Amino acid sequence: MTEPMIPTQRHEFSAIVDRPPLKLPNDGKIIVWTIVNLEVWDISRPMARQVIPAPTGQVFLPDVPNWSWHEYGMRVGVWRFFDLYKKLGIAPTLSINARVCLDYERVAAQARDAGWEFMGHAFEQMPIHKVDDQKAMIEKSMDTIEKFTRTRPIGWLGPGLTQTNETPDLLAAAGVKYIGDWVYDEEPTVISTTSSPLVTLPYTVELNDIPMMLVQHHESEYWKRRCCDQFDRLYQEGAERPRIMAMAIHPYVSGQPHRIKYLEEIYEHINSHPGVVHMNGAEIYHWYNDQRKVHP
Repeated sequence: MTEPMIPTQRHEFSAIVDRPPLKLPNDGKIIVWTIVNLEVWDISRPMARQVIPAPTGQVFLPDVPNWSWHEYGMRVGVWRFFDLYKKLGIAPTLSINARVCLDYERVAAQARDAGWEFMGHAFEQMPIHKVDDQKAMIEKSMDTIEKFTRTRPIGWLGPGLTQTNETPDLLAAAGVKYIGDWVYDEEPTVISTTSSPLVTLPYTVELNDIPMMLVQHHESEYWKRRCCDQFDRLYQEGAERPRIMAMAIHPYVSGQPHRIKYLEEIYEHINSHPGVVHMNGAEIYHWYNDQRKVHP
């Protein structure tokens, strides 16, 4: 049996300045890619994230406080997102555990009916390295989303961006066209698999509310500052070649009442500039594929 490729074997190094510039319609300068993440945290397992540590460091199950914190996002926080994107006229990408379609059907249906793009995010929130049968999990996830939305997703993001060496091969075989796990560029790139190539879209860990708020413990207002600083620089550079700016948010984090206004103010800043194009992942993929002809 052939060993799966390691990541460095799937692509050739490419400096952004050495590539032919991509083109946006109407002299657009920047694509803003918004990703909302919806997850299922199984109460029988340790929680995917913790806002409050266990007393004296003793892990306890069930972890009711951290599970409840996540549930707040589904009950309350996500509805602030729905209101915001309806007002803005933006249909973002939804990075969704397929189990959300079953356990939180009300939330998933709201996103589906609003025209949000569903991107595969495993079946439930756990590291892919802990999944016993990764191939079956990927197929189950894709099938569940397709049954719920009547559209098979073409994008994938691993929980916590996790993947094994064989994951890209399994994703391509399941019909995935683009992934967000490779956060190494500001433009789409192409990686090889044992079947069809995969396009990588520039997802983000820098403009992601989990590392910023829960790992680095920045104040809520700093989220706005960093996003606006990122936008300003990419917008300036977009005069030479269009850039992509991703923002990744979670309803139990950015959907909190003390944070939502900063998210709203970020879009006010972004949308005050001409040449900004809001796209979801599928739209970015098709825009790139039309110019680079990765897939037929």
